[in-house]
Amino acid sequence: MTHALLVIDVQNDFCPGGALAVAGGDEIVAGINAKMADFDAVILTQDWHPAGHSSFASTHDADPMSMMDMPYGPQMLWPDHCIQGATGAAFHADLQTDRADLIIRKGYNPAIDSYSAFFENDKTTPTGLEGYLRTRGIERLTLVGLATDFCVNFSAVDAAKLGFKVTVDMALCRAINFDGSLDAAKTGMTGAGVVLG
Repeated sequence: MTHALLVIDVQNDFCPGGALAVAGGDEIVAGINAKMADFDAVILTQDWHPAGHSSFASTHDADPMSMMDMPYGPQMLWPDHCIQGATGAAFHADLQTDRADLIIRKGYNPAIDSYSAFFENDKTTPTGLEGYLRTRGIERLTLVGLATDFCVNFSAVDAAKLGFKVTVDMALCRAINFDGSLDAAKTGMTGAGVVLG
């Protein structure tokens, strides 16, 4: 079986000093780089929002981290982050992006957010990643990156539902952990058959 490393959203806005900083988000970069050589393929995801995205609290004059009902369901409203072409959307400077076979950008549709590397938040619109993995013959995925309880979690659960063998390397992830979200994510991932390593 071909085994891919899926590196989720290791971007400036999710690292210390960023617009949606995850505590210790930069601590995992060296470890991720060191693991890349152990895999048959390396895939990076990149949050890539247009300005004024519907998931931004500022778009609705609402408080960050509040909830809003969207046509596709409940949506957390975030601080403006990872705006296309902005420094915050760039990968962390130390991440070895040259090792990537593929970069998947997500969240670029202004009307819908996208946590998962596989589907937008309507849970039906695909990003194209599944098709890429299938044509490459990739059956196993190890996920690392930011944040454990949101984009890593959604990506891992979707991958498992699609039939991939999925491991999340918890040592190379960091969480937002808002209102119990990390424990809920761990429960959801293990329930979907994801191995937490």
